[in-house]
Amino acid sequence: MAPRALDTLPPRIADAAVPGPDQLRDLYRMLTNVRQLDTSAVAWQRQGLIPGYAPMLGQEAAQVGAGFGVDKARDFAFPTYREMGVAYTLGVNMVEYMSTHKAIWHGGLYDPVATHFAPFQAVVGGSVLHAVGWAHGQTLNGQTLNSSSTAGLGVALAFLGDGASSQGDVHEAMNFAAILTAPVVFFVQNNGWAISVPTEQQVAGGSVAARGAGYGMPAVRVDGNDVLAVLDATRRAAAHARAGLGPVVVEAMTYRRGPHSTSDDPGRYRTLDDEKIDGGEDPLSRFRAALLERGMADAAFFAEADAQAQARADEIRDGVVDLTSRPGSEMFDFVFQESTPTLGAQARQWREESEHV
Repeated sequence: MAPRALDTLPPRIADAAVPGPDQLRDLYRMLTNVRQLDTSAVAWQRQGLIPGYAPMLGQEAAQVGAGFGVDKARDFAFPTYREMGVAYTLGVNMVEYMSTHKAIWHGGLYDPVATHFAPFQAVVGGSVLHAVGWAHGQTLNGQTLNSSSTAGLGVALAFLGDGASSQGDVHEAMNFAAILTAPVVFFVQNNGWAISVPTEQQVAGGSVAARGAGYGMPAVRVDGNDVLAVLDATRRAAAHARAGLGPVVVEAMTYRRGPHSTSDDPGRYRTLDDEKIDGGEDPLSRFRAALLERGMADAAFFAEADAQAQARADEIRDGVVDLTSRPGSEMFDFVFQESTPTLGAQARQWREESEHV
């Protein structure tokens, strides 16, 4: 059975509002801010400011488009370790976000409840299980808004890569989501590589979206380098899930133009020529050209937006430099809602050895 495309859904669910000129310019500002911050973060790691970072060069449109399609009042994003662009688009404090990359705090110092952006993690595929659990909670609680025009469930946006799609956790999450009719959008960024392994060598059939058929859920593949296409697909998928019709798979086809992480050497498994040929059109250049063609921006706008992005990255760098270590005792404060005797004993031993009290 072929996966159902979102285009087959009823128009009242599938249709999404077309962004206006102001929103389109905001999208470009976000794209260039994310690009500049990502490039800067790699430089910070090389300078010794942070110990590690997972670059997202080339995936800006996929992340900004998805983040822009989230309803910040009720939806919740569940990221991996590479969704800096989604975090920025959702308004997460980026100094607090970067605290994990500086090894100050695991998962970020920002407030996940306030930002609707879950703590990111390095467990491959782990976030999708959390997303399904949260989404099922929405179903059980029957959360709706009073306005009939916007009523519906909160939607979990679960991010994963093509490599993570081969994890057993992901299959379990998709199966449970379908059985429970949970409001989940499984947003797959297929960037062509699972670290050093190309997609065609680790995804049977070459398509993650095609797997949706096995779970009876609709799926769509979208040009992940086209921010408007990603935004439209995300909004339509969220509308489907919000209406109580169950989960959706969105596979954004993009390309990881840099290394898997700052400790990775992509030159060991692909060439620079490969990157240029396979990477496709740059997401920022593509959207810039679209705005120019529509007469919605000019050279002065782009120059100002790019300059502001550089200034913002510099401000964030200053904030990261100023981050100080957290009290070591906090490692015991957030393990359980109610402490256990064993945890209490460990905390006392730690204080005796570290604080001499």
